[in-house]
Amino acid sequence: MAEQEEHQQITALDTPVPGPSQTERAVALARLLHHECARLLQLYKEKETFLSDHAPDAGRIVSLSPDSEEPSTEQQVQLLHSALRQCLGLIHCVILKEEEEWGELEGDYETMRKNVRLRLEHLLSSTKVLVETENVTLEVTPDHQCNEETDGAGGVFGLKMWTYRVLLELVHWADHAAQTLHVLHTERAGTEDV
Repeated sequence: MAEQEEHQQITALDTPVPGPSQTERAVALARLLHHECARLLQLYKEKETFLSDHAPDAGRIVSLSPDSEEPSTEQQVQLLHSALRQCLGLIHCVILKEEEEWGELEGDYETMRKNVRLRLEHLLSSTKVLVETENVTLEVTPDHQCNEETDGAGGVFGLKMWTYRVLLELVHWADHAAQTLHVLHTERAGTEDV
């Protein structure tokens, strides 16, 4: 009898504790990315104080063209994945262009910029796992060539305004990711607790 109780205790200890699902982790990651993107934008505004006097051009840098039909949630996540790949390409370009212009600097902004890039790569891997199927293959590499001019205005000012627009894009798409992934989670789990 005592041996049976001991075996039950050992078996209970070996049973995995239910943890967050893949969709819960993706939602949490997207929310963290959104927070970090907002912080990165704040750090950039503190660094570039002239931005309070200038509004960036309207319109999205990253845009998607979904089918004319209302896409399913899985299709929305696939579109989101495409947008996040474009965002990853843009943050790679920002890093490259800023380092070309000013060299490698170390500070809160530069550290957060690298964190955002890494977090975005992680979120891309997570969304890939969530919606990739036999018929749908998703890439995790950046979707951007980094060869365009920065908002038409040349020089350092043009680079700074373009960087500002890219950071606004990152905030927008990270927020969109959190919302879309939350919908996916509620559909898959049947709960809104995230």
